[in-house]
Amino acid sequence: MTGILGTLIDANSDVITFGRALFAVLVLTPILAWSAQQKQPHQATQSSQANAPDAPAHTHLNLRYLASGVLLAIHWVTFFVSVKTAGVAIATLGFSSFAAFITLIEWFIERRSISRSDWIRTIAVTVGLLLITPTLELADQATYGFAMGLFSGLSFAGMAVFNSRLLANINPIRVARNQNVVVALVMAVLAIPLLPQLSLTSWWWLAVLGVFCTGLSHSLFVSSLKRLKVNIAGLVIALEPVYAIAAAWLLFTEVPALRTILGGLIIVGAIVGVNYAKGKN
Repeated sequence: MTGILGTLIDANSDVITFGRALFAVLVLTPILAWSAQQKQPHQATQSSQANAPDAPAHTHLNLRYLASGVLLAIHWVTFFVSVKTAGVAIATLGFSSFAAFITLIEWFIERRSISRSDWIRTIAVTVGLLLITPTLELADQATYGFAMGLFSGLSFAGMAVFNSRLLANINPIRVARNQNVVVALVMAVLAIPLLPQLSLTSWWWLAVLGVFCTGLSHSLFVSSLKRLKVNIAGLVIALEPVYAIAAAWLLFTEVPALRTILGGLIIVGAIVGVNYAKGKN
């Protein structure tokens, strides 16, 4: 839905990113307040958990929200630039590179050897991305859009690893709300002057994007990291290009090129196949 709505909203990537974050904050804040009221009888338990040795200090926690929120803002801006310049298919396939980036980031952090299955996945994703690349000239609009899709995948991978390692013990709704607050604040200077130009229809699609594709899905994703490894959670997200390309084909007659389809099959097949094999073992 994110890629489709990015096409429907008549605004640039800065406005879309600000709008989705704003609506996400508006919907998540009352939910967070309601959940806090529901837990009032258990305040004593919560207090003991807050004083646990592994609970981050308030200042450190705010810095973590800031860093992860900036990564999220970069991810969204570059993704919507990719959608606007290269189309839904190229944007979502470029974004799907995040699976390979997660492997490389975790290897860089832990300095442990990469498993054979992770090497297979990373190499296959790279081959698929090379097939999708329109040209080798960044001046080409489609290539520029594809490069932004890759950068979107890199920033998303960084945020996913960050969340799984440093924010996994925090209420996922609070994490999602605070990250969206950071995104809205970061993008406000660029987006607010352009808001009067938005049509009523674009405001409506921004609300849908912010409530369902941001507030709801972001909370669910952060929550999944409490029980799933980040690469397994990424398995589900890796299927996004399949849905997005099919929907764009039906709604906007964006027929993907044969190279795009072949590259997409290699990328999605490698991610799904490797993670399925890991889960089976």
